Amino acid sequence: MQEPLAYRMRPHRLEDVVGQSHLVGPGKILNRMVKANRLSSLILYGPPGTGKTSIASAISGATKFALRTLNAATDSKKQLEQVVEEAKFSGTVILLLDEIHRLTKPKQDYLLPHLESGRIILIGATTENPYIAINPAIRSRTQIFPVYPLKETEIKQAIQRALADKEHGLGNYQIDLTDAAGNHLASATNGDLRSALNALELAVLSTEADETGIIHLDTDVISECLQKKAFAADKDGDAHYDVISAFQKSIRGSDTDAALHYLARLLLAGDMISVNRRLLTIAYEDIGLANPPAASRTVQAVQAAEKLGMPEARIPLANAVIELCLSPKSNSAIVAIDKAMDDVNQGKAHEVPKHLRDSHYAGAAELGHGTEYLYPHAYPHDWIKQDYLPHNLRNVSYYNPKENGRYEKAFKEQYWRLFKAQGKKKS
Repeated sequence: MQEPLAYRMRPHRLEDVVGQSHLVGPGKILNRMVKANRLSSLILYGPPGTGKTSIASAISGATKFALRTLNAATDSKKQLEQVVEEAKFSGTVILLLDEIHRLTKPKQDYLLPHLESGRIILIGATTENPYIAINPAIRSRTQIFPVYPLKETEIKQAIQRALADKEHGLGNYQIDLTDAAGNHLASATNGDLRSALNALELAVLSTEADETGIIHLDTDVISECLQKKAFAADKDGDAHYDVISAFQKSIRGSDTDAALHYLARLLLAGDMISVNRRLLTIAYEDIGLANPPAASRTVQAVQAAEKLGMPEARIPLANAVIELCLSPKSNSAIVAIDKAMDDVNQGKAHEVPKHLRDSHYAGAAELGHGTEYLYPHAYPHDWIKQDYLPHNLRNVSYYNPKENGRYEKAFKEQYWRLFKAQGKKKS
């Protein structure tokens, strides 16, 4: 039985990897590692079909190291032992370990010393955030790189490559893929190249050729193979992400009618998942502290929509969209956290003040950890002046409150009152 098209088209060189140029492009980190022959274990995390396996395959092809693929959830420790034995006798082996966030402790304990020796170069693949889902012992021995959904132009590039490739792809067929069908294939798969290629192959194999031997693939055929309709009434051929972007920007711009229009297009395309995710983002990014109850009601609307399913789901979602459009807006929270993260990324995360450090262990008092901490609830109004930030950031102010709505106006007054009470000086 022949392997699926997406499997057959896996690259054997880094330059053949579609997308993820921030990792595999000229001069980028993985490209440099391969050229310098300085490979180290790494974790790739991101959505399905975005190239995690392709990158591992390309690294293997470029280095000539054997590539072995296991699944942390379903493959046994014995299979892991077989890979290690192979590495002992034949040299370095690249192990692509899918769902690495589900690696059990016995498997992890067995694997760690072989990572240390360099015989096994681990490439972990996961859709989960590795900083949360993966054991620190594995994280400390790997470099972590995100991968992102492919752009439509990148998926179109891979489609054209598959159509032309006679050895691994569909080049031995005469295929007429219309521009509209190609655009839909590239947009409706949400950056998932595996889904796009496998849907294309299904379309080719399930469509009869005409009398001249040409297989004609239009939007209807591609939609059936994707099990996802083309965007309704999308006469201008707007890309999937363009519609989602317009949806958020219409709510941010308080245009209720435009937001409902884009909501309708997304729902009729069967993409309620993107609607739900984007609404949750909008509620906290664009409405935020100007109207916190709206964020809570949006969460409730999304939960209701998920339980109801279409077509009834359109009702709570429309409620949420209208409220978010007409609500006061504030992006102060996202601006504040981004400022704080910038400081951390720039190395400004100095030592935690001694009085705030953990004191729940023997010897903490001797180190002065937690001994001078003042418990706010023991003081009037449950507040007492003391320093909380590292010394180098003592006067920093990340939050710049707005007055768009009664909630944030009140937050602003309280924030600056406490800021001054702490003895801080606005820089």
